Amino acid sequence: MTRTAIVTGGSRGIGRRLVERLAASGVDVVFTYRRRQEEAEGLVRAIRESGGIATAARVELESAEDIAALVTEHFPEGRRLDYLIASAAASAFRPIPELTINNIERSWATNARSFVLLVQAALPRLGDGGRIVAVTSYGSTRAFPGYGAIGADKAAIESWVRHMAAEFGPRGITVNAVNAGLVDTESLQHYYDVPGMPELQSVIDRVPLRRSGSTDDIVGPILFLTGPDAAYITGQVIAVDGGLTIVAPPFWSEVTLRAR
Repeated sequence: MTRTAIVTGGSRGIGRRLVERLAASGVDVVFTYRRRQEEAEGLVRAIRESGGIATAARVELESAEDIAALVTEHFPEGRRLDYLIASAAASAFRPIPELTINNIERSWATNARSFVLLVQAALPRLGDGGRIVAVTSYGSTRAFPGYGAIGADKAAIESWVRHMAAEFGPRGITVNAVNAGLVDTESLQHYYDVPGMPELQSVIDRVPLRRSGSTDDIVGPILFLTGPDAAYITGQVIAVDGGLTIVAPPFWSEVTLRAR
């Protein structure tokens, strides 16, 4: 039987590479995107040309209706879901006093609330022994400039992971998170383009492994958590950061970004 997966945020970055590797391993992947229709459709074409199966679905993760429709349309009653992987994320990188109500509410809805609603919608289709994985970041446990909104959201997701793991355990469903460090993606470049941030290389130089992570560095552990060798791992947050959380850059003393 062909395995199936839902991946949020699959048109770029970590999510895109995850979709590619899942499809290459024979998984039928439904992935979401928000704005990048051309990139999403291009990814679907490339996967299908190589013999894989993938479907792109435009979803506003702020919309409870869109989340519910994602599951009902692509996983109607009787179709089993094996893997649910929440990779999408978005927020405003601002000092806390400068966050608007809209910034806070949209960040929460896109990151934390969407994860819970997606799990609720997908759970009836998720087979016993299914896998749920959330992609979080080191801002969930470390405070650094301009990351308060999404950092708090990611911390909330990790708490949800633990509660879900305990509740869904009797069905053999595992729930885990992969906590990513500095990963070489467009999102990383966007964060370090914020005025007042240090040069990215000066931060990378403080990572014990002296490099940023690749998307494959993050995708590998995600795939491990979906496999049989991880069947007895649940409720865990696995840091994949080159040792970043040992030293936790960027340091506040090295940046000019400040609350005004």
